Amino acid sequence: MNATPVKQLLTAVRGTIHQGSEDALVESVSTDTRNIGSNCVFFALAGERFDAHDFLVQAVDGGAEVIVVSRIPEGVDLGSTTVVKVEDTLTALQQFAAWYRRSLDIKVIGITGSNGKTSTKDFMKSVIGEKYKVSATVGNFNNHIGLPLSILATEGEHEVCIWEMGMSNPGEIAPLCCIAQPDIGVITNIGTAHIEFMGSIEAIAEEKGELVRCLPEQGTFIVSAACEYIDYFSTRTKAKTLVVGNGRGVVRADHLVMTALGSEFDLIIQGQDPVRVSLPVVGRHMVANALLAGGAGHMLGMTAVEIAAGLNHTSLTSGRLKAFESNGVTIFDDTYNANPESVTAAIDTLSELNDAEITVGRKYVVLGHMAELGEHADRAHEEVGKLAARREIFTVSVGEEASGIMKGALAAGGEAIHFNQRDDAAEWLQNTCESGDVVLFKGSRSAGMETIMNQAFSKTN
Repeated sequence: MNATPVKQLLTAVRGTIHQGSEDALVESVSTDTRNIGSNCVFFALAGERFDAHDFLVQAVDGGAEVIVVSRIPEGVDLGSTTVVKVEDTLTALQQFAAWYRRSLDIKVIGITGSNGKTSTKDFMKSVIGEKYKVSATVGNFNNHIGLPLSILATEGEHEVCIWEMGMSNPGEIAPLCCIAQPDIGVITNIGTAHIEFMGSIEAIAEEKGELVRCLPEQGTFIVSAACEYIDYFSTRTKAKTLVVGNGRGVVRADHLVMTALGSEFDLIIQGQDPVRVSLPVVGRHMVANALLAGGAGHMLGMTAVEIAAGLNHTSLTSGRLKAFESNGVTIFDDTYNANPESVTAAIDTLSELNDAEITVGRKYVVLGHMAELGEHADRAHEEVGKLAARREIFTVSVGEEASGIMKGALAAGGEAIHFNQRDDAAEWLQNTCESGDVVLFKGSRSAGMETIMNQAFSKTN
């Protein structure tokens, strides 16, 4: 972050000096005693499982120049470190980030949606980086703590910021929008992720729609042509709406071809010559995410040639449908997370390899449970099993909560097997899969599908 005097921090967070100097400068922010940067201000956050106020000495020993606290434990010696006292440290972190955002002369792109936020961010970072200096969300730092940290990591040299906005409960997107103040808003899609807490898909759309409602009149809302809520969102924003898509939209993909480890298409932008794109990742849903990135680049004045160049060398965050080979078996690592829509997209991607210019042996989809579905869980798991059966893909379900996937696959006449233990699944895959086969892994984070994948297969190239 840009160097900021403590006196400005005090104003932003409505704090008071407990000890130290108002003239001290801060140049980085942390909430983790294991990650203290130079001239760092440490915010002592208190959560359900830990309270950083119990680790203030470690923060000071780690080099924190300033600490922001709501209390000081009795008997703790903080030396000469500057200490700022506030009522609530999380609120203070968010207030500081909101102030810092207002101080920056930048364009901000906010991304939300049920699936594909991080992949879309990765595509955007690569595309927009062809022309501008970009700051983007690291990993999936997209919640009420992660977003402020992403904002505060921005520096004066940056021209465009790309920030994800995640949610799992009602009322979480609007505060993030107030902090980030986006100029361009992107909704990747609306699905059933977190429906256990949201109640209905309509409620999810309403919550995600907070992003479009906050956009300024001179801003832009970018949405996929496949989204069923385009009209709903467009009537709830003052901003311009830009529709992108596979075969339709101002920015679109034509002549899509699936390859062994990626996708190729003509990038079409109205008024410009087509440019061929070779994405280093498979799946129509990934093409949709790439086009959202292309739409953002277009709105920032980039040419089709510049956008295509960025898409061609995108590197996706770990666990997002990356492919590697292990002793002749092609592995697709899509382990990061899962919900019904993303699992459906993964199964369809595996199925479409039949249409690619490659020869494959047997296809296996290894699935863990999908979390946060509540009363919809049983049906959702059975439905993805049925889909895999219809696509003639052998289904391997892992974990007690995922057993409905096998039931659905068998009920639809498919081939399937279930394992309660990860070790057993990994051993079966090692003994069963042969050179030429294709295996895709997917499940919610708590399913730990990457553990099975790494145990069963080692990367050979």
